[in-house]
Amino acid sequence: MTARVLIVTNDFPPRPGGIQSFVHGLAARTPGVAVYAPAWPGCAEFDRRQPYPVVRHPTSLMLPTPAVARTAARLVAEHGARTVVFGAAAPLGLLAPRLRAAGARRVVMLTHGHEASWAAGPGFRSVLRRIGGHADVVTYLGEYTRARLAAAIAPDKLVQLAPGVDTGRFRPEAEPGRAKEALGLAGRPVVVCVSRLVPRKGQDRLIAAWPEVLAAVPDAVLLLVGGGPYRRRLERLAGGHESVRFTGTVPASALPGYYAAGDVFAMPCRTRWGGIDVEGLGIVFLEASATGLPVVAGASGGAPDAVRHGETGLLVDGEDTGELAAALAELLGDPERARKLGAAGREWIGREWSWDLVATRFHTLL
Repeated sequence: MTARVLIVTNDFPPRPGGIQSFVHGLAARTPGVAVYAPAWPGCAEFDRRQPYPVVRHPTSLMLPTPAVARTAARLVAEHGARTVVFGAAAPLGLLAPRLRAAGARRVVMLTHGHEASWAAGPGFRSVLRRIGGHADVVTYLGEYTRARLAAAIAPDKLVQLAPGVDTGRFRPEAEPGRAKEALGLAGRPVVVCVSRLVPRKGQDRLIAAWPEVLAAVPDAVLLLVGGGPYRRRLERLAGGHESVRFTGTVPASALPGYYAAGDVFAMPCRTRWGGIDVEGLGIVFLEASATGLPVVAGASGGAPDAVRHGETGLLVDGEDTGELAAALAELLGDPERARKLGAAGREWIGREWSWDLVATRFHTLL
């Protein structure tokens, strides 16, 4: 099978994550595509379900080494690929000259939060400038990441391309309450956070704020959906309290049901390490809005691009547990306002973040 477009990416399912779902969504909507990505548990079964070829690197991480370059160049030549898309510009974008030599005529590089972080440090910035020099187009998620990237990437190469949301999958419940019932939470107000358990996402701040929320809404539940290296620390912080629930990692196919179990979505992300560890956008905010939930987000990095303060949710200082608790208690205690914010978010996502719009923009860049 020939492919006009080769996507070279470290971020691809079944590995979970927002970037992975973004790149997969682009691949699924691009005719004549092939993908080169790292191995991940369950990838063989996943790859069999795709209508395009997926070639797996034998390990879980690809770096711009000679071996990866040889394989990518071979795929360009074998498929006659005229366009190469790097799922994340750094660091695999360093392979671009080799792939042009193999026959690629156009190079498109996607960027996310970590490229914006690279642009902040002199050493990494010089590498990012070199990477961007090999591209025809470099995409950015929103105004925050564009401003950061402009320190290293020529402005005329920068084009906005943010993730789309499948509003058919992520949507308000047809039968309200069914998702809560399935999780044993029937009748209880639920704050849900869907994310990897890492410090930047702010689950620790949610747990710290939770006693104040419970003082206002005694039967509320905090539902933390996802796995990650911070789980043990978070469990210690929660102290086994019945109202804080951990699901662990869940399959992507099950995520809509977890969003639907919430009354409010919250992820008080924060910038760490002087801007090195920062949220690029936060697709979970968009998925929550598509589900009809009001969103409480940390005013950090690119998160404000995914939430309209006072219209689709509330932006808070992710470090201020008092401000966070007040926002959560306010929305849980005022279901009518929460409903209006959620409905406005659903309408906004359908109008400006649909996959049809994103796919059209992407195909124009190709």
